[in-house]
Amino acid sequence: MAEALLTVKNLSVDFHTARGTVHAVKDVSWSVGRGETLAILGESGSGKSVSANAVMNLLDTPPARIVSGEILYDGKDLLQVSYEEHRALNGKKIAMIFQDPLGHLNPVYTVGWQIVEMMTAHGRPAAMARARALELIARVGIADPEAAMRKYPHQFSGGQRQRLMIAMALMLKPDILIADEPTTALDVTIQAEVLALLKELQAETGMGLVLITHDLGVVAEIADRVVVMNQGEIVETGSVRDVYHQPQHAYTKKLIGAAPGKGEIKLLEADAPLLLETKNLKKSYGGFTALKGASLTLLRGQSLAVVGESGSGKSTLARTLLRLEVADGGEALWKGRDLIRMGARELLGVRREIQMVFQDPTQSLNPRMSVYQLIAEGWDIHKLMPDRAQRRARVAELLDQVGLSPEHAERYPHQFSGGQRQRIAIARALALEPELIICDEAVSALDVSIQAQVIALLDSLRRRLGIAFLFIAHDLGVVRDFADTVIVMQAGEIVERGPTAQIFDNPQHPYTQRLLAANLDPDPDVQASRRASIAAQNA
Repeated sequence: MAEALLTVKNLSVDFHTARGTVHAVKDVSWSVGRGETLAILGESGSGKSVSANAVMNLLDTPPARIVSGEILYDGKDLLQVSYEEHRALNGKKIAMIFQDPLGHLNPVYTVGWQIVEMMTAHGRPAAMARARALELIARVGIADPEAAMRKYPHQFSGGQRQRLMIAMALMLKPDILIADEPTTALDVTIQAEVLALLKELQAETGMGLVLITHDLGVVAEIADRVVVMNQGEIVETGSVRDVYHQPQHAYTKKLIGAAPGKGEIKLLEADAPLLLETKNLKKSYGGFTALKGASLTLLRGQSLAVVGESGSGKSTLARTLLRLEVADGGEALWKGRDLIRMGARELLGVRREIQMVFQDPTQSLNPRMSVYQLIAEGWDIHKLMPDRAQRRARVAELLDQVGLSPEHAERYPHQFSGGQRQRIAIARALALEPELIICDEAVSALDVSIQAQVIALLDSLRRRLGIAFLFIAHDLGVVRDFADTVIVMQAGEIVERGPTAQIFDNPQHPYTQRLLAANLDPDPDVQASRRASIAAQNA
């Protein structure tokens, strides 16, 4: 193994809550060497992010308490150094990319100011910092870096905000980069570019990379070694190839078995009645046209996936259908009635029939409301299910369906991981038993086993209740498993559409072909073969 840059030894972290002590991390040990990528793999709540936050001194103490262990960097135990010493290291020597970009970008400052501050706070000249920021914004795939520097976080998509966070973390060329789900919100082509960029920077600087993820494809593409965590403990460790092909622990086997993209492709039932039809739908923001005449049809019980890169118009299409954005032209006919021109009272009735799960649960869940209140809110609005006992039972059932415990009903969104918050959002959407659920990256934040459970649940509801899905996603493996029809969007236009089998087996448009080529396979041998093939083509 390469020379160790960072070593975590026998780390244990507890959280003291009103319901007792939670042992979040239990005697965990791992290390990362110079130029090495260590993947920490596991489900939400397994302790992955808690151990990383301990390295960065970002745990709130209390309620957290580091019970035992050492975190060694450059001959020092980071658990024993002063706050000032730790702050001098953070960003400069050890940097971190967070899972939730909106929660870590200040909404009142431009992104350019925030990225530049990463260097100026450590004494670098402003001109040097600005030049470095422009370079990195371009390298992580943001168009027109000069204009991007002047924008605010809310003016970017979720995937674009994550790219900006990556640029910020790389500003000072740190020795160690801790990446907490760094590509979760990214489409496949940008994900491939970002992973290639991280490997390129490793080659240049010898940076050690600690990759916290639930995505087996990302592990197969970039990691050298993998640590598998479950319920705060390390249950397996080894090379990526050994762990994938010869898993020893039952939990590791479950994760590998849940990897998407290996199931049977679904077929569309063409005789189902028409639910939704859009005709030449358009939407612009100032001089930027986000939606250029989108036309589609959706049948009862159909699972229609919309794929494309960030900024392709997928989320704008969804938000326009829900009247969260005002269309500039076209029609959106719901059972023959135009959603675009409905009055407020008529639209309220339709909202019960059409629900949405948003990409970012931090934004969509009210932090002042408990999980029970969030799920039950729709029943209050539509005057449904007045019986309290019945409501309690239904909330417990919904939480169980999305992989959470009924006891979570009394907690608040900030008490959950990003993946757990997304499960709450899905439970809330299911509460009204709608006819159409629009899922905007609804499972992108979930670990693979819960993702598989949720996809199976959604498919069961589709078959049993005839619920239709407009499924916006960048994970093509999930799309292949869930959708019967696929629409491909690029720059606000639909460039290809067809049955899932046709799109995956015989794509016609060059853009579709590029998306499929960038999709990651969980098998490290398959990924190694792809890398060799790409290298040979570029030689």
